Formats: sequence, structure tokens, C-alpha cells
Amino acid sequence: MKWVTREHAKVDRIACPWLITRFVDSKAEFLFVPREKVDETAKREGAIAFDTPGAALTHYQEGGQERVSFDAVIRKYALKDPALLDLAEIVRGADASLSNPRPESAGLEAAAMGYRAIAKDDQDNMRLQFPLYDALYDYCRQRIEKGKTLEHAR
Repeated sequence: MKWVTREHAKVDRIACPWLITRFVDSKAEFLFVPREKVDETAKREGAIAFDTPGAALTHYQEGGQERVSFDAVIRKYALKDPALLDLAEIVRGADASLSNPRPESAGLEAAAMGYRAIAKDDQDNMRLQFPLYDALYDYCRQRIEKGKTLEHAR
């Protein structure tokens, strides 16, 4: 399946492809295009649009809190893995305006900005950042296995 989003990805537009390839569609192909070309490209390519205004898989409000596209993918595909739900908190804090984000979120945002700066293009950015998400997922899995709750201490 093809998936399409806006170019110049930072956090959510790299986190979603990682999530999709690891848990939804291992053969996914990702297209990064100018904002104004997302709808046209989705129609022409038969692609699923994400993290763009008007897409089903984009930011939304739930319980008075902003949720990001990573959350939308988790919800759409009914992913229940506790480590993914924990990782979603980190991604959300790095990509949304939250009053009390997870401490790890600032590091993820900083790393994403750095990767975006050194990557040749969005495909290279995904290649560079996927190992970071693999490591964060394992970090979250270990937190869950050690009995830590999904609530974070401040």
C-alpha cells in the first residue's frame, strides 16, 4: 500500500511510517510531497494520506487533549501493545502542544530536528530515524515489563 504525507518530516511524519511498517503494513511505500499536492497524489496513487489537514489519520482532540497522527494510526488499526501506547505519549509530547509532556519528548523532538537537518531527503530521514524509534520502542517495552505505569512522574 502507498501512503502519502507532507514533505520535510520531523516527528509525527517519521513516527507514523515507522509504526505503519512495523505494525500495519511491512511493505508500505511512503510518498512525501508539498502540502498542496497531498490530496492530488493520494487520489492519483491510490495512497492513504496521513498527518495532513483533512486526512482521516491526522491530529484530533480526545478528552480535551491533542492527539497526533501516530495516535490516529494506533486507533484506526486497533493496536493494543502497551509499549506502543507508552511510545505514543512520547511522540505526542514531541509533536503536539501539551502542558505536561513526557521528559523523553524533548529529546525526541531535538533528535528529529537534527535528523531532518542532516538527511538528504525525507526517505533518507526515515532511514536514519527508524533505528531511533526501534530503540524507543524497546525502551518503552522494558518500562512496561519492569512494571512501570504508563503515567509518568514529574
